[in-house]
Amino acid sequence: MDIISQLQEQVNQIAGVAFNMFGTLQRDAPPVRLSPNYPEPPAAANPSEDSANFAEQPKLMSAALVKAAKQFDALVAALPLSEGGEEAQVKRIAELQAENDVVGQELQRQLEAAEKELKQVQELFGQAADNCLNLKKPD
Repeated sequence: MDIISQLQEQVNQIAGVAFNMFGTLQRDAPPVRLSPNYPEPPAAANPSEDSANFAEQPKLMSAALVKAAKQFDALVAALPLSEGGEEAQVKRIAELQAENDVVGQELQRQLEAAEKELKQVQELFGQAADNCLNLKKPD
């Protein structure tokens, strides 16, 4: 797998960890009173176990997120350095674009020639089929 695919995979992993972390925190967070005007939220059935689990989950999920971010940073550091700076890159992109245009024009010419040849073959096939059906001898 190339480095760009690895980076994309790592970004997906970070997104998955963050998504799961937010969902878990939302699901398992203890109820809190929003305002003095609202009644006190109901207490949990087993508060000591729930609070111990809830207190530990953010630490574990944060550690997983930090680990994934560090792996991403390591992959970014492994990217090859650009040679010559931005100007050289722009020049190289222009060269590649010009080369791509030339190849594209050649492919377009070949496509047009192939379409022309296909049309001729279809016409000849049609004539041959007509001759066979009409039991005529070819001219």
